[in-house]
Amino acid sequence: MCDYCGCREVPVVGELISEHRHLQDEADHIRRAMAAGDLHSIPERLRHLVSHLARHVSREEDGIFTALRRQGDYVDEVADLEGEHRWLDAAIADLDPESPELVATLSELFDALELHIQREDLGIFPVSVVTLGAEGWDLVQRVHDDQPTFLDTTGPERVS
Repeated sequence: MCDYCGCREVPVVGELISEHRHLQDEADHIRRAMAAGDLHSIPERLRHLVSHLARHVSREEDGIFTALRRQGDYVDEVADLEGEHRWLDAAIADLDPESPELVATLSELFDALELHIQREDLGIFPVSVVTLGAEGWDLVQRVHDDQPTFLDTTGPERVS
């Protein structure tokens, strides 16, 4: 994540970036559990991550992505990012907790998630800040009001 463009100062973008950080932290907890051989905790940790990821993806796609598409801006990039969302969903759905390849598969999945997050944090989010007009930001705000973050915004980054 960068700190130079100021896009995090836009509340909905800052919130999405904070969600990214939390998702990465959840993935890192699973990586540490795998490295420690604590495979029995992975399914519950993964369910938690997946539920947060689903809420986050919905907020992105219904908000910023839809607003950009309606304006006709960065439509190909938005489609690519949405395609990555579908790929991640399918890869998660295809996970076999009994597979001897589970650890390697999850590692690859988390690497892909990290690259995807970088594309959004360093690409589409900063672009949206300078591209979206008032109508687009109104849509984004409505979506974020209707679909609250999974983060506890009243204190330290705790999740519900």
